[in-house]
Order: sequence, then structure tokens, then C-alpha cells
Amino acid sequence: MNAKTFFRTLGFLLILLLVILISRENTQPAEFRFSMLFDKPVHASATFIYFAMFAVGVVGGTLLHNGGGGAGGGAKKK
Repeated sequence: MNAKTFFRTLGFLLILLLVILISRENTQPAEFRFSMLFDKPVHASATFIYFAMFAVGVVGGTLLHNGGGGAGGGAKKK
């Protein structure tokens, strides 16, 4: 494992820890409004909403980081 991967993993874990700590403190129900996607507000616990936003960010970041181009995933040229 190189240093870049280690520090990225460490940063990811620190952000995940922050989300967990915020979620533990905010256990009351929350109302989430996103009029472009939902007609009515979504009523859920704040923990679920924080985790869902984190998951969307992780998936989006993964897709942006890995790209989707044609050259990836194949055998490396020598």
C-alpha cells in the first residue's frame, strides 16, 4: 500500500467517524425536502438522512474517481 492510498483511506475513515458522531447526537426525527425528486417531504431519523447523504457522496466520488472510460480495467501495456 502506498502513502497516497493510506492517507485517502485515513481521510475516508475520519469523515465516516464524523458522520457517526453527528448521527449519535441527532437522533430526533427530521424532515428532508428535495422538491426536484420528492413531492412530499421525507420524514426519517436524522441518522438515516446523514448516512444516506454520506452514501450518495461516496458513490458519486467513487464514480468520478474511477471514471467510466474505455481504457480502464484491461491489461496494462508494456
